[in-house]
Amino acid sequence: MKKISIYTLGCRLNFAESGEMAETFKKLGMEIVRFGEPADLVIINTCTVTDKADASCRNIIRKARKTNPNAKIAVVGCYAQLESGSIAKMDGVDIVLGTGEKHKILDYVEEQGQIVNIDRNNEFWGASTSLSDGHTRAFLKIQDGCNYMCSYCAIPFARGRAKAISVSDGVKKARSVVEQGFKELVLTGINIGEYESSTGERLIDLLDKILQIDGLERLRISSIEVNTVTDILLSMAKENKKFMPHFHIPLQSGDDTILKLMKRKYNVSQYTETILKIKEAIPNIGIGADVITGFPGETEEMFQNSYELMRSLPITHFHVFPYSMRKNTLAAKMEHQLPLSIRKSRAKELIKLGEDKLLNFSNEQIGKIKSVLFETLNSDGDNEGYTEEFLKVKVKVKNNNTLTNKIIKVRIKSILDQSLIGELI
Repeated sequence: MKKISIYTLGCRLNFAESGEMAETFKKLGMEIVRFGEPADLVIINTCTVTDKADASCRNIIRKARKTNPNAKIAVVGCYAQLESGSIAKMDGVDIVLGTGEKHKILDYVEEQGQIVNIDRNNEFWGASTSLSDGHTRAFLKIQDGCNYMCSYCAIPFARGRAKAISVSDGVKKARSVVEQGFKELVLTGINIGEYESSTGERLIDLLDKILQIDGLERLRISSIEVNTVTDILLSMAKENKKFMPHFHIPLQSGDDTILKLMKRKYNVSQYTETILKIKEAIPNIGIGADVITGFPGETEEMFQNSYELMRSLPITHFHVFPYSMRKNTLAAKMEHQLPLSIRKSRAKELIKLGEDKLLNFSNEQIGKIKSVLFETLNSDGDNEGYTEEFLKVKVKVKNNNTLTNKIIKVRIKSILDQSLIGELI
């Protein structure tokens, strides 16, 4: 094996794990090449959060075989964990590894014949983005798995029970990432707020020690459940300038009846109270939220409850998903499954609301000076990056010089095509 290609689908956690695999191969003298280029081994790190994600996985598997007919094809991760049998029957798939085995892929690549191993264990293995991924923000995995068992979600079946990195190992891993040259670190996991129940150590202690690392300039947490947002965490976010003013707090529904059917651990009142508390503490914060439309039994009135809640709360970034039936979940067995057309039409309404609210939040930034971490130089000659609140900014620079991986003060002048337009200070 000389050339390895890795294709990653799904969440930031998957990207961190792919980065870890890439670094392992590189240390053994192998070359990481782009997907589609000639390779000896193609690894597809899969997602299964929706049926659309499943379809994407299958399409990538077929594309991998077409573009690399002589390569060994390995399909790993969440979709592989849940659908190993059907994946193994696909043409050209040589290795199928579940979530507990994918980090051991080196143990399997030299074996002859098809390998299928979806053994599940509850061991935690750390992972982080590498420079070879081409990212400017580094993703660091601090937690995996989930104990919540929400009625619509297949992730606990794929990822297992909650587990997490220790504080000492987390700090060591974070320091190594920063030493590579990353200025921003994004802590990822399936349910980060459950860190303490998994390790016996406090999440805020891990965050505090990571924030003290020399060279780290920005820290984000990828997603956190509203019932785990503590006053201490909020105080840390408010007081430490390295902690970016940006939270992602899943909602899923703005109707209490649906939240109960979903088996979520909060109600509308509790969610509202926490979001308003965050907004009061950090007025210019960006707040993202996930929401599912068309859950079984969701009436038009229930959907309007979600719509009005998201309209009224200071949520700035919407992630909207039409309900997707996942095999073996409680929701899949519920009555009153809604037609896909209704699920999609409701999602479309919320997406439009989200676009309007993001535009309003972006307009509030005009005239302000923001710190932007630049990530890419696009084909139009614009340097693109993100503000502290996770708003995209474009800046033109003389001679199309790249600002990649630099944090620079920018004055926001206008908005164009859902991006802030700025000028360097």
